[in-house]
Amino acid sequence: MRNRMKATKPSNGPIRIAVYTRISTDEEHQPYSLEAQAERLAAYVRSQEGWEVVRRFTDQMSGSTLERPQLQRALAEARLGRFDLLLVYRVDRLSRSVRGLAQILEELDQANVVFRSATEPFDTGSPAGRMMVQMLGVFAEFERATIIDRVIAGMERKAARGGWLGGTIPFGYRRNPETDTLEPHETEAPLVPAIFDLYVNRRLGCRAVANWLNEHGHRTREGRLWSHMTTMTVLRNEAYLGRVNFRDKVYAGTHPPLIEESTLQAAQALMNERGENYSRRRSNASDYLLGGLLTCAHCGSKFIGTAARGNRYHYRYYTCHRRNRYGPEGCPSERLPADELDQAVLKAMLAAYSDSELVQAALAEAQGRMPAAEAQLKEQLAAVEADIRKTEEALERYFLAFEAGTMDEHACASRVKAQSQRLASLTAHRGDLVAHATRQTVRPDDQHPYRRALASWVDQADASELKMLARAVIAGATVDGRGSIQVKLYAASQNEEANGLRAA
Repeated sequence: MRNRMKATKPSNGPIRIAVYTRISTDEEHQPYSLEAQAERLAAYVRSQEGWEVVRRFTDQMSGSTLERPQLQRALAEARLGRFDLLLVYRVDRLSRSVRGLAQILEELDQANVVFRSATEPFDTGSPAGRMMVQMLGVFAEFERATIIDRVIAGMERKAARGGWLGGTIPFGYRRNPETDTLEPHETEAPLVPAIFDLYVNRRLGCRAVANWLNEHGHRTREGRLWSHMTTMTVLRNEAYLGRVNFRDKVYAGTHPPLIEESTLQAAQALMNERGENYSRRRSNASDYLLGGLLTCAHCGSKFIGTAARGNRYHYRYYTCHRRNRYGPEGCPSERLPADELDQAVLKAMLAAYSDSELVQAALAEAQGRMPAAEAQLKEQLAAVEADIRKTEEALERYFLAFEAGTMDEHACASRVKAQSQRLASLTAHRGDLVAHATRQTVRPDDQHPYRRALASWVDQADASELKMLARAVIAGATVDGRGSIQVKLYAASQNEEANGLRAA
């Protein structure tokens, strides 16, 4: 292993210090608040000759994971050589797992950056100091595991007694702060059986149930309109049976049930039959040419692709997101037939780009946007390359540990598989970026062949290619109704007719 830099003042300036502070969740219940850590680290730095704080990093996340934004930023800046020493208040602020701590120390070592704990001053530049830091990591991991076991055991005891385990309180109940139990809410509870009755007995869909609630003046606990998603949350919640679920076990709760078990089972069976269980759906919006490009003139929301299935046909629409979520109470805009609108927009777009001056202006504008796009593409490619190197190095460490006999196959198999999948995904992404970067540049003087071939290409292109074209030339569209859809094209300011283009 390479020799580590000693934390001594260099001849050409002060030692550049980066401080890292972390708490798990909220400061109020933390033994070492962010402010307390910062103050003690500042005092420690002042006590050291020639030290100067040049970077500060703070996370509010669990120490069990290394995927913390500020920690990753600190490691990235370490690789860039922007500081000489990383200082924390305690080792467990950096990581609460031995494997995570070892990985961080290895990355700092490769960047020639020293690690130091203000309250556990071991010199990581020496083998003995590094061993002691690793031992502190063992104790931190043991402490975390002990805390988790105690919390789980406490939650199991509380669940066995029928107590509420916390989290979002189901609609229809409220928490009694004196007994720490759930009790029916006087205004919300009567709505829960009504929702199940509308869905199970009157056979209304989730969206229709939400519309019924909104039309009758009912609102969610936050005072918002009901949507099909909030309705579905009620229909799926087993807490309404007066039960408490914890770790695949069901306990009788202290709160009274609001519905019968047969009613909940009938609702869940109907949801599966109708395909309203969104966890089983596969989203695919690629068929909607104008998805995300249409803006509702009534409420300012975007139109999204929606579908309805009749007895024989499948109908596609563009629907205002707020209308789709909350019904007519949310937005009065009407649904637009997707196929007709797509064809109208393509036709209007082809007509607009038959104007030679407009075509030249659009191509020139596209060329003007290329330097910024190329710079952004290079940044993305550099970031992906860095991630690939990091993942390859991580895999190499696992392979070396396995070959040296310090880690058995079962301990590292799942992690190696995950890292291998990540590497494959990153490599594929890099290939996409490289392919995109090497595409031929369109020049304004190429307008004539492009214009002649455009109509023919549109006729033969598939849905994904047409969607790509729409995003390249359509700056946006405002929808005020079926008879008033205004489409704005890039470079349309050069042509007033195109600027006011209507496709309806």
